[in-house]
Amino acid sequence: MDATRADRVLIAGGGIAGLAVRRALRQRGVASLTLERRGDPADAGLAINLPGNAVRALAQLGLAEGLRAVGSPVRRREYRTQSGRLLFAVDEDAFWGAGARPHCLRRGDLLRLLGQGLPPGDLLQGRAVAAIDRTPQGVAVTLADGTVEAGGLLVGADGVHSAVRRGVCGAQAPGAAMLAPASWRFMAPNPGLEARTLWAGAGGLFLLIPVDRGEAYGWVSVSGGGDPDLAASRAVFDPFPRLVRETLAWVLSRPGTVHHAPLEEVRIPSWNRGRVLLAGDAAHATAPVWAQGAALALEDALVLADLLAERGDWDAVGARYEALRRPRVDHVQAMTDRLSRTARMPDWARNLLLPLIGPRSYRATYAPLRVPVSSPSAAG
Repeated sequence: MDATRADRVLIAGGGIAGLAVRRALRQRGVASLTLERRGDPADAGLAINLPGNAVRALAQLGLAEGLRAVGSPVRRREYRTQSGRLLFAVDEDAFWGAGARPHCLRRGDLLRLLGQGLPPGDLLQGRAVAAIDRTPQGVAVTLADGTVEAGGLLVGADGVHSAVRRGVCGAQAPGAAMLAPASWRFMAPNPGLEARTLWAGAGGLFLLIPVDRGEAYGWVSVSGGGDPDLAASRAVFDPFPRLVRETLAWVLSRPGTVHHAPLEEVRIPSWNRGRVLLAGDAAHATAPVWAQGAALALEDALVLADLLAERGDWDAVGARYEALRRPRVDHVQAMTDRLSRTARMPDWARNLLLPLIGPRSYRATYAPLRVPVSSPSAAG
């Protein structure tokens, strides 16, 4: 392996996590090659909600101006009962401030932003990782077509069902844990909402977030069952407000626009082994209750890129990266567990408690995340 390849980072995965790592490395002058198994981005027509720490991370990646040009700011969030009664609301503008105002945009727009201005030659699509071998200088990755790519380090940013995770955890690599089999995402006409709004009932949750061009991003989950057809769960939402029922009817009349996606999480004892390590959902996928999947992935990219740029010995980078990132991820997972327990309460108990504990949970979750990610230099 020549010096150029020994100094090159291989990135498995060309989604949000992988493209963020690619961009952060490019900012710091570290060469990389991204290997994406798909020929085209997945779910490019759907949207994603970015809380303030994700917005701040995008600014650090040089994308603050680009972000303002797409999607819509999320200034307020509301939690309502299935009858539409407001349980509590949060002024997100006041909490995060103008510089880190939450934002909702299409996934395709976010992927384009992350690739903006980067050379196309360091991203190969349709290249799935088949095998990983360690070498004296780093790693060699065999792709599904038989070609081999070499680098000084491999970052597995290949999502919840990561192939690279087996390279970190070995033959007994834990898979993703199923949290709920019945969950769907879609885009639909905005029925007039200005706030991120979640309705919670005995049998399901219904979320709508304004995006742009008169459309809203929707997410639906129902309790129990595993039927991938959302129409089978339609009756769950009969007690919900008319705008929910009408939105659901619009979606069901266009079944090709609905994406079934079970809720899964990843919690593993280690994210690194030598010069193979994990980032984003491959390392720590979480339930979407606090919208931290993309946010944590963007932060991972910044911390990891700083470490790789500052330290000549990449053998020690994985352990240091994990030590810096674990506390933040552990906090998000703990707060996710807390809110998930609340969601499983009987309707009457949840509706009684949420006006009191909801705003406190929001502040307890997001207040530590307002602190920017640690600089490796400052953290030692």
